[in-house]
Amino acid sequence: MPQTPFISRIRKSNSGDGQRVMEIWRDAVQETHLFLKAKDRFEIEKSLSDFLPMASLWLAVDDSDNAIGFMLCSHNHLEALFIDPHFMGQGIGRRLVQQAISFCNDILSVDVNEENSQALGFYRHLGFIETGRSKTDRQGYPYPLIFMHLPRNILK
Repeated sequence: MPQTPFISRIRKSNSGDGQRVMEIWRDAVQETHLFLKAKDRFEIEKSLSDFLPMASLWLAVDDSDNAIGFMLCSHNHLEALFIDPHFMGQGIGRRLVQQAISFCNDILSVDVNEENSQALGFYRHLGFIETGRSKTDRQGYPYPLIFMHLPRNILK
């Protein structure tokens, strides 16, 4: 396992970050989304590969400006948070959530796959509370979601 990275900063993504963002997504999903059917994972990745590299993301980067995690936040909703598996559990996700909180004027919400126990534990540890559920994800795939929010200034 690599040494704990030095997170020099969190910065906005640029056009040169697309390939690394997709690598992080792919590796993180491989590690944490074992419940996805291979066909669904392929379709999701294909769809994301057209969108994610060009999206306005926040990147956690090391002292060499290499991305080690990213998030997409829109209208106080955390749309995506993925960390390179080599660096999970080292505070990077927490730092990105803190960044999201810094520009949210209200509560921060997130949808979490019910079968992703790692993510559920992470968000609960930070103080997020459950507000609802759905039987499918936002794209209609049969992966139940748990809707959560973090009341303002509650980050543990």
